Amino acid sequence: MPAETNEYLSRFVEYMTGERKSRYTIKEYRFLVDQFLSFMNKKPDEITPMDIERYKNFLAVKKRYSKTSQYLAIKAVKLFYKALDLRVPINLTPPKRPSHMPVYLSEDEAKRLIEAASSDTRMYAIVSVLAYTGVRVGELCNLKISDVDLQESIINVRSGKGDKDRIVIMAEECVKALGSYLDLRLSMDTDNDYLFVSNRRVRFDTSTIERMIRDLGKKAGIQKKVTPHVLRHTFATSVLRNGGDIRFIQQILGHASVATTQIYTHLNDSALREMYTQHRPRY
Repeated sequence: MPAETNEYLSRFVEYMTGERKSRYTIKEYRFLVDQFLSFMNKKPDEITPMDIERYKNFLAVKKRYSKTSQYLAIKAVKLFYKALDLRVPINLTPPKRPSHMPVYLSEDEAKRLIEAASSDTRMYAIVSVLAYTGVRVGELCNLKISDVDLQESIINVRSGKGDKDRIVIMAEECVKALGSYLDLRLSMDTDNDYLFVSNRRVRFDTSTIERMIRDLGKKAGIQKKVTPHVLRHTFATSVLRNGGDIRFIQQILGHASVATTQIYTHLNDSALREMYTQHRPRY
């Protein structure tokens, strides 16, 4: 591996930080580019189109990456070339990502999941926020006490994906769950003001929340693999089923484009048909 690898990676991290990428993106992209440089074992400006083809084959065959993971890896490498102000190889192109139907819970399953957490004040608040607001797990972990306004029933999500701030609305059930938890949280002696902290009084990381939700799903007897992102899909699907507008869902989920939100539309044909009947042209 070239001796300059660490320097390349430092420059890449510095560039991403300047672009205000999230720390999760920086960590993941740094890992992927480090893997790319290790495989190439040459300077970036010496890499040929043939090398790129070998790398793409390495991702698909040796690493057995899914098309989605291949897409992410190549996206990271393309940004790396941009950070170093180098010309991107013409064949550094990702495979087309497959379009999968999002996994989501039925309303009965979501109810069972929330009920399974009801004996634990903190867990009840965590799953309520995820299920009733649709926030991302990283956004949940970064919430501060001051971001919650129980009186107005809103949560301020700061520096979400794309470094965008937004407001999400809380249902009454979520307000009550958070209110009970905040009584407990404010009594804790901690050096930080993160909303959700562990028994060691430190901010939860995303992997811990993922595990907690997965274990809760098993406790609730749900056969599907339950993750925070599944709860995000569940929230969006439920809102759409209940007549919510797609642009409202886009805004509350924090999607940059409504095209991202469109994945939910085919899940609820009956609601769309009902909305069409109500709002169709009357020529």
